[in-house]
Amino acid sequence: MKHNTIQDTSDILAELVVKGMQEKKASDIVVLNLKSLKNAVSDYFIISSANSDTQLDAIATSIEEEVFKLTKENPWQSEGRTNREWVVLDYVNVVAHIFLKEKRNFYALEELWGDAEITHVESTEDSASAAV
Repeated sequence: MKHNTIQDTSDILAELVVKGMQEKKASDIVVLNLKSLKNAVSDYFIISSANSDTQLDAIATSIEEEVFKLTKENPWQSEGRTNREWVVLDYVNVVAHIFLKEKRNFYALEELWGDAEITHVESTEDSASAAV
């Protein structure tokens, strides 16, 4: 039985991914908790938007740095850095998706996982200091 005060490693990883996104001012950060879904491929999908391909790359790099600092883990897979429209960083239990704004609506990942527990992360300057 899990004790409520012990955080799951995927929960910690999800927080680090969000922090990496916030460091580079990613917008519309959404955390999809897929743990309760039967056929989910991961515990979390974390989705954010970028305003430019430069910001997209900076967000992806920031996520990798934040995760590596604490866990010494690199993504199991990384896709999309060459086309610079949608970057996926796959940490197995947590998958980060960074989209250019116009591409995010086209793929509509949030709608695919409509049964997931969805958390919208505040994108204000002081959100990093807010309790999660």
